[in-house]
Amino acid sequence: MFKKTLCGSLIALVLLTGTSGVTVAEMPAHSSEQTSQFQRIEQALGLKVGVAIAGLALIGLELWWFLLYKSPDS
Repeated sequence: MFKKTLCGSLIALVLLTGTSGVTVAEMPAHSSEQTSQFQRIEQALGLKVGVAIAGLALIGLELWWFLLYKSPDS
């Protein structure tokens, strides 16, 4: 039941926002003119891994807090 509700909610969100999962965030390498388009900024691998681990840790903390935590008085 929970899986059906979760999948249905995610599908509805994708359909409502028109998200196709495809993003374009970099300019072609051969373009030499300066425009206001997005440009790719390389980040250090350690920074990428650190941000990903911190994000996963925060998601885990939220899941534990709201779904698994039992208060001492109950």
